[in-house]
Amino acid sequence: MFVDSVDSDIAPSGTLLGLLQRGRGDGTLHALAAPRAEALGALRACVRRDPRRDWQIEHRSLYYARLHMELDAGLDDIEDHLFHADAADDAGDRLLPDRDAEARTGLALSVLGHLASYGDTSALHLLRRYATTGANWQWALDELAVRDDDSGLRALGPAVLARFPRTPEGDDALAAAATDAFEPRPWRLWAEDRAHPGQAERLRQVGERRSFDRWQRQLRTPGPRPGWSVREVLDWAQAGHEQHPPQHREAAASRCLAAVAAPGDRAELLAAARGLAEGARCAALRHLAERGDPDALDLIEEAAADPSETVRGAALTAFARMRGTAALARARRWAAAADGALPAGLPAVAAEMLACCGDRRDTHAVLTALRRSVRDEGPDSPALWPLVDGAGRLAVTCAAPLLRHIYRETASSQLRGRAARALAATDPSFAAGFAVECLWDCEESTRELAAQHAATGDERVVERLRRLAADPAEEAGVQSAVRGRLSPDGGR
Repeated sequence: MFVDSVDSDIAPSGTLLGLLQRGRGDGTLHALAAPRAEALGALRACVRRDPRRDWQIEHRSLYYARLHMELDAGLDDIEDHLFHADAADDAGDRLLPDRDAEARTGLALSVLGHLASYGDTSALHLLRRYATTGANWQWALDELAVRDDDSGLRALGPAVLARFPRTPEGDDALAAAATDAFEPRPWRLWAEDRAHPGQAERLRQVGERRSFDRWQRQLRTPGPRPGWSVREVLDWAQAGHEQHPPQHREAAASRCLAAVAAPGDRAELLAAARGLAEGARCAALRHLAERGDPDALDLIEEAAADPSETVRGAALTAFARMRGTAALARARRWAAAADGALPAGLPAVAAEMLACCGDRRDTHAVLTALRRSVRDEGPDSPALWPLVDGAGRLAVTCAAPLLRHIYRETASSQLRGRAARALAATDPSFAAGFAVECLWDCEESTRELAAQHAATGDERVVERLRRLAADPAEEAGVQSAVRGRLSPDGGR
């Protein structure tokens, strides 16, 4: 038996809501065939409560915006979600911290942005209104920055700057907002707006102050300096570990060690990699692994059994970054070890290396690890990402049923896309099966894969390819693949 997803916020994959939450192409196809009220209810639930596990790498907004237009859903529900504190699902965002406001309204604002790009002026007006009154105003402003005209953006300047009181704290917050903005266009327009000279002068002053403060911080940096010795770099890494909360400096310390360590320092680094100072030990382990030191693999195996979670994690991370014949040979040995013979974590990281760098002789180890991860941790385990890639790279055809299970059940649209890519290399039925559905997927890379593989014998495929080719919001990579299939000699 496989472990199912334990995320209680995600509906079963066989339901319309579950399909839409996952961003699957079948979600759109089922929604268009379902009663309109049911489809609108499922779409509303997704936009109101973002189903993504990581909004920074998973896409849903264009997917939901396209379905929103297909269903002619209107904007009343999105407006209610953004502006009404007595909305049915929660208490609005006006009193929420910034991060919570982003989580609550970010997806809805992105959907509005795509609707505006399709020419929906009501969506554009909602974004402008939210940028002047909503808690997550910076997100709305970023959406407007790439879609609104200059006059529309200039009109927002006074209201946005009024958010920041004319105090030192307010000026600091204003400088941070202007400097850290994802899209600088509105701030540039406001700084050049002759109709509001006081606004332009204030932005100039806070910008100069921000630049001066950054310059001073660079001069006073407590980090490594030219001339530091190996011991000083290790002490700096240890000092970070002892802070509350701890600062994990092993990566930065390893880079510094690469610059200052000489052959004569090897004994000191080996001693640190076996020592009791955890911060220094992690930094030394990583440095030795990245330099391919002959003792690095034994040190990693020893550290993987350490009682400290920090040391164990650093050891596994150091090994995962290694390449070369010796590391691959050790990975094969660890992957073949009997259950319980090695410290926990080593067999998994070994299988990950074989999936990334191994050859045909490693297919059994990768398949075994893939089965174990799905069985023990379910279809949303982070450990599946490299293993799914490896099953495709090594063309492990007997993994196709397992990959189809991951494709259907995972809540991660990124992992589903990786499963689709692996199926393209392992499952002969992919072109006429999942590839057709993937033309409606929420992820750009998955739609591009589908455009390359979907069998044109299905009448829906050619029509969908034509629509993607004409869609101004579609990504360039997808449209390039689509044009290749629609060319006279491109079809299959």
